[in-house]
Amino acid sequence: MSPLHTPKFKNPRARYNFQGRSCSITGVGSYVPSRILTNADLEKMVDTSDEWITTRTGIKQRRIAADNEFTSDLATQAARRALKDAGVNSEDVELIIVATITPDMPFPSTAALVQRNLGAWRAAAFDLEAACSGFIYALEVAQQFIMSRTYDTVLVIGAEKLSSIVDWQDRNTCVLFGDGAGAAVLQNRPGSHGLLTAVMGADGRKADLLFVAGGGSRCPATAESVAARMHYLRMEGKETFKNAVQAMQVAAEEAMRRCEVDISRIKCIIPHQANRRIIEAVGERLGASPEQMFTNLHKYGNTSAASVGIALDEAVHSGRFHRGDLILLLAFGGGLTWGSALIEW
Repeated sequence: MSPLHTPKFKNPRARYNFQGRSCSITGVGSYVPSRILTNADLEKMVDTSDEWITTRTGIKQRRIAADNEFTSDLATQAARRALKDAGVNSEDVELIIVATITPDMPFPSTAALVQRNLGAWRAAAFDLEAACSGFIYALEVAQQFIMSRTYDTVLVIGAEKLSSIVDWQDRNTCVLFGDGAGAAVLQNRPGSHGLLTAVMGADGRKADLLFVAGGGSRCPATAESVAARMHYLRMEGKETFKNAVQAMQVAAEEAMRRCEVDISRIKCIIPHQANRRIIEAVGERLGASPEQMFTNLHKYGNTSAASVGIALDEAVHSGRFHRGDLILLLAFGGGLTWGSALIEW
C-alpha cells in the first residue's frame, strides 16, 4: 500500500469502496450583510444591556439583512464565493441543496432561486430543513450523491434571514440571532478520504423547545395569528441549552468512535455558534483545549443553518487547519435535531 493510501485512522466509508468514492469539500465561501447591529443598538430597542448579552451569550454584534435582501440573495453570494474558491463554474454544478428555516417563500424552493441567480442550469435543486443542524445534514445528503456517482459536483448552502422571524420585542431571543450564509462545494478528490462520517439525530418529542408556530398548515397566516405574534421564533432557553450540550457531545463522541480517533487527533472543532457557554461546555465535556475550538459568535450571533458554514469558511481562510488535518463539525437546532461530521481536510 502506498504512503498516500495508508490510513491514519479508520474510515467508516471504506465498506462502500467497492462501488462508491470519497467526497471532499473542495471550496468554501460565506457572506454576511453589511449592516451591523451592536449590543449598544439593542439597548435602545429593548430592556437589555451589553453586559447582560455578553456575559450570557458571548455575542457583541450581529449582521442584519436589508429590507430588500432575502435568504436567496445571501445564499447566492456565499455560493459564488465557494465556487470561486473551488475553481468551479456554475454550469458544472449538478445539485444545489439549501439548508434554511427562513426560505424566501413556501415554494418554490430557495435552492431553485439560487440556481436561477447563478445560472446553474444543469443543477437539480431542493431545500432541506433541519434548523441549526441543516448544514451538517445537507453535507451528508450531498455526500451520498457523490459517493453513489449520481453527481460529481454538489453545492451545499446554509442560509438564513432570521431577522425576519425574530420578535424584536422579546429581549430573551432578539439579542441572539443574525443573518448570513455559508456554502461549500463537494466533489471527489482523489487520494483524500474527505468526509469520513456524519452523525445525525432528532427528537420530535421536544419540538416545543424551539419553534415558530405560525405560517404552516397548522396555523396559516391570519389577522389573529399575526396579532398574537405567532409568526415569530420562540425558545425555552434553559432546556434548549441543556439538550444542546448533551446532544453535541454525544454526536461528537460517536463520530470519533466510528473513526477510532480521540480528541487529541482533532485539529479544529467548529461548533454551531449559538452561545459561548454552550460551546465552552461542549469543549470541556469532550476534553478539547480552547485552541481546538473555533468561534466567531461574537461577530455574527446565531445564524442557524448558516452558522457552521460561515465558521468553516473563516477557519479555512484564517489557516486554522490544512490539508490532511482532521476537523469536527457540530450542530444542534430546533426539531430537536443535532449532528456531527468528521472530515479529513
